[in-house]
Amino acid sequence: MKTKKQFGQHWLRNEQVLDRIITAAKIAPTDRILEIGPGTGILTRRLIPAASAVVAVEIDRDLCALLVKKLGNVDNFLLLENDFLSLDVDSVLNDFPKFQNANKVVANIPYNITGPILEKLLGNIVHPAEKPFESIVLLVQKEVGDRLYAKPSTKAFGALSIRVQYLAHCELICPVPARDFSPPPKVDSAVIRLTPRRLSIEPNSPKVLDNLVRLGFGSRRKMLRNNLQGAIDREALTELLISMDINTEARAEDLSIEQWIHLSNLVDERKIVPEILQEET
Repeated sequence: MKTKKQFGQHWLRNEQVLDRIITAAKIAPTDRILEIGPGTGILTRRLIPAASAVVAVEIDRDLCALLVKKLGNVDNFLLLENDFLSLDVDSVLNDFPKFQNANKVVANIPYNITGPILEKLLGNIVHPAEKPFESIVLLVQKEVGDRLYAKPSTKAFGALSIRVQYLAHCELICPVPARDFSPPPKVDSAVIRLTPRRLSIEPNSPKVLDNLVRLGFGSRRKMLRNNLQGAIDREALTELLISMDINTEARAEDLSIEQWIHLSNLVDERKIVPEILQEET
């Protein structure tokens, strides 16, 4: 099948990487899998014998025709021709009880819509997913993967790192060079695993936390107190940072997720919350 640029298609052709994806998913015979963008079905064909049920969502009509030809008679496989971002999967599956309540996601997703896909799967700080998946194994652009599992005080650690790690533990499974695809993309890739979880410390106000993170990373070159000065009085913020034993010249990437939550709670408790910190983003 020829790839279509508008769908960001690149066919993975490394069998060892496929093995790593399946191993990382830890699929049990009772698992129900959601696959986004099955493409030509190279990963799908490995998921089907391992799981109880596989639901695949594919936007490309030509690929859907190919998948129906290859896998249309498989009892535990259901193909939905649609745009995953606009599809209410749960509503559609009301007519297919066998495929309801997927507990894991395994997918090679289009890189140009990675952010929206992550938010649909995980939710966000203000509105976490009501029914989180047990695990999510994705093939993503390496640069995005680096940001997802980055540690504080590193170049890759940013707002995306916090927003995703707030909702899930993220780990690198393996790097995937561009040459493992046909045609090769312009960037390298990585397989990552997300395990949704709840942190031991929670924000008093998720909105305040979300907005603090957004404003704090407004300019990575600036100190945190400069980025937040439009929302929090400079002296008040300096006092809060000192109380948390954080360097007053720290930048946003120097704070861990737990420190961001602690800071948002102090801001909330001391009633220094202007409108900008209460807005829905």
